[in-house]
Amino acid sequence: MRTARILALAAVGTLTGALAACSGDKTDDAAAAGGPISVKATDTACEVGRTTLGAGTTHFKITNSGAKVTEFYVYAAGDRVMGEVENITPGLSRELRVELPAGTYEAACKPGMVGQGVRTALTVSGSASPLTEDAALAAASADYSRYVQSQATTLVDKTTEFAAAVKASDVAKAKALYPVARTYYERIEPVAETFGDLDPKVDGREDGATKELPFTGFHKLEKDLWITGDVSKDGAIADQLDADIRAVAAKAQTEKLSPLQLANGAKELLDEVANGKITGEEDRYSHTDLWDFAANVEGSKAAVAALRPALEKRDPQLVKSIDGGFAKVDAELAKHRAGDGWKLHNQLSEAELKGLSDAINALAEPISKIAGVISAK
Repeated sequence: MRTARILALAAVGTLTGALAACSGDKTDDAAAAGGPISVKATDTACEVGRTTLGAGTTHFKITNSGAKVTEFYVYAAGDRVMGEVENITPGLSRELRVELPAGTYEAACKPGMVGQGVRTALTVSGSASPLTEDAALAAASADYSRYVQSQATTLVDKTTEFAAAVKASDVAKAKALYPVARTYYERIEPVAETFGDLDPKVDGREDGATKELPFTGFHKLEKDLWITGDVSKDGAIADQLDADIRAVAAKAQTEKLSPLQLANGAKELLDEVANGKITGEEDRYSHTDLWDFAANVEGSKAAVAALRPALEKRDPQLVKSIDGGFAKVDAELAKHRAGDGWKLHNQLSEAELKGLSDAINALAEPISKIAGVISAK
């Protein structure tokens, strides 16, 4: 989940969806010269260097000049996520490449990583050859879509089992099923996050809840299972989680993902690990974070595997670097196996957590280059 995931973030404010003060014809010197479009994010504004764009791949460079950790999103109608960058800490810059056909969109900066964010309208016109005109990239999108569909199907089955155990007040069984069901969600979370409010309903945290999106889903049930041990009143929440997961799965069956969404998703999953699982924030009540950690890594691997033929043709050295990074992550993670699952987060020492963190950060560096490689003409 993308809200409140960094331990150093002590207090965050909620922003309304007010539009940033950017004129529609604003230009950006770097973008005009062929560089990325600059985005200056502060705690109150989201200044996008250019808001009238040509169809095709758009490259943004987001600099956080505020005091709060922020995120940057590009939304289509209905808040469908076309691309995102999370956990941009104060003083740092991150980049995002996103493929946009002609239409109207919104860019959003989210100081504190909560709320609707400060939004700026974007207009995209003209036409451009899609990246999927490359046969290898078209095959990558098709292959990964099949992976998402298979994971979504099993996600429905496991979530239904979990919800049934909750409704039966079988606490022991529900606890055993909780991390297993989440595994299938965590593998495809970047896809689920594109579907508007479904992700916060399924995976939202208590400190990110709003009047419009109250605390429900997996983590509400997690809290009741591990903290109070009483789920006798959670039948409606279990039913809603089951329904929301079925909605995610239904959308996943028809979702057409662009090659850049695969590339960005592979990186987002590693960001999930670095900023939620390593810290123990994600599953703070059950401490089953390593199940999510492993699932995020597996999902990233699947996206890279789909893109492999195109990457091997364009940058074989990058592929070797990525393979080496995954091998090191797998070796570090394997140290914490416990039967068919994993050790609890609170059973790991600071040194062990640092080993996992170092391996993920090292892998994230070559993974971050994939989008630039596949979008290059």
